[in-house]
Amino acid sequence: MQILFTPWRYAYLTSPKRETECIFCRAAREADRRATLTLYRDDAIVVMLNRYPYTNGHLMVAPVAHESRLFDTDESRLLGLIRATADAQRILSDVYSPQGFNIGMNFGEYAGAGIADHYHMHVVPRWGGDANFMSVTAGTRVVPEDLDGTFDRLLPHFARISRGYAGNR
Repeated sequence: MQILFTPWRYAYLTSPKRETECIFCRAAREADRRATLTLYRDDAIVVMLNRYPYTNGHLMVAPVAHESRLFDTDESRLLGLIRATADAQRILSDVYSPQGFNIGMNFGEYAGAGIADHYHMHVVPRWGGDANFMSVTAGTRVVPEDLDGTFDRLLPHFARISRGYAGNR
C-alpha cells in the first residue's frame, strides 16, 4: 500500500468552519499580502489564492465591498469583477498552461458557498487527469505545488496589472 501524505489538509479538517472575520475583507486591508495569499487588490477588487485549493492556481476574485448578492452590486463593480476574472484566467493560462477552466460562483450556504455573506468568483485551472479517484475515495486532493510556490509564481504577473478595477474605464 502506498501512503500519500497531505499535511496541509489537516489545518482545513480541524479548523473552525465559521470564520470569525471575512477573509476577503481582511485581504482588502491586511498589509502582509502573503499572510492572506492576496495576489492583487485595489479599491474595488481582491484576487487571492484559495488556501484549500482544488488544483494549483485555484484563485478567488471578490469585490472589496462586502456584499452577498450580485444584484446589489453596481455596474462598474460588476464590470471590474468580470475584467479581473478574465485577467486571472489569462495569467493562469500563461503561467500554468491548463487544458481548461472551471469558473463559477455559489450564493448562499445551501448553494455551497463557503463564505455566504461575501460573494466571490472561483477560477480553477484544470488539466486532463487532475480529477482522479483520490477526491472520491480518500477525501484528498492531490495538489503538487505548495501555496508559497504558487504565490511566488503568480505574484509578478498580477503586479503587471497597471490599471485598477475601480470605477469606469
